[in-house]
Amino acid sequence: MEWFTKLPVVLQALLATLFTYGVTALGAATVFFFKDINRKVLDGMLGFAAGVMIAASFFSLLAPAIEMADAAHARGSGLPSWAAAAIGFLLGGIFLRLTDVLLPHLHQGAGNPEGIKTNWGRSILLVLAITLHNIPEGLAVGVGFGAASIVPGASLAGALSLALGIGLQNFPEGAAVSIPLRRDGMSRSRSFFIGQASGIVEPIAAVVGSALVLSMQAILPYALSFAAGAMIFVVAEELIPEAYSEGNEHIATAGLMFGFALMMMMDVGLG
Repeated sequence: MEWFTKLPVVLQALLATLFTYGVTALGAATVFFFKDINRKVLDGMLGFAAGVMIAASFFSLLAPAIEMADAAHARGSGLPSWAAAAIGFLLGGIFLRLTDVLLPHLHQGAGNPEGIKTNWGRSILLVLAITLHNIPEGLAVGVGFGAASIVPGASLAGALSLALGIGLQNFPEGAAVSIPLRRDGMSRSRSFFIGQASGIVEPIAAVVGSALVLSMQAILPYALSFAAGAMIFVVAEELIPEAYSEGNEHIATAGLMFGFALMMMMDVGLG
């Protein structure tokens, strides 16, 4: 891993999110072997993804943001730690909500598209819906690598554990997209294309996030909490409601608990 530590930070973030994208594509590729997926399994997978994202939001993003803001405030600069974290967190949720309102997209299983009206095809709208909710994951990894390079106490291992956790939850997410599309009659290749396309935005968002924090280090606590707020928005707006929609609440909750515990152990153990 010594070669990796010598790479520029932005390139580290890019490579890490190319891994998370690859895991998304790997999950989407299960459509070539399965035409259907048991709804209980799907809801458990969605719950697992939600648990990983909740744990990552706190242990990898919010907690470091609060520590950094507290240290800056103690030096006589910046807002109190609770204010900086709260502002960034809420801005992350507001950003996702505005994007959700403005960007044309179609959620799987929904009858009508959301956002600004457009004549774009169903496949494009489905990709946009899933892509929208992968932006925070890429941002989180990019900001994590940026923090590891400039903040005492932040480690490259912590950033790598965040990327690994995001990658783990991307596998079931990829499968949860492509297999239901196949079940609804779409071809295997097209279902795979849409499933893997959902992860393409993560490397882009990671590069943007890492570049921003390197050029404007003062915004790092806000950037970390912003990514956390955006991820929690996705969990509350999409993952948990979808996982609970078919009456499998207990299975989804078990998946969430396991995902949270796994990400917590990875972050604390490796970071």
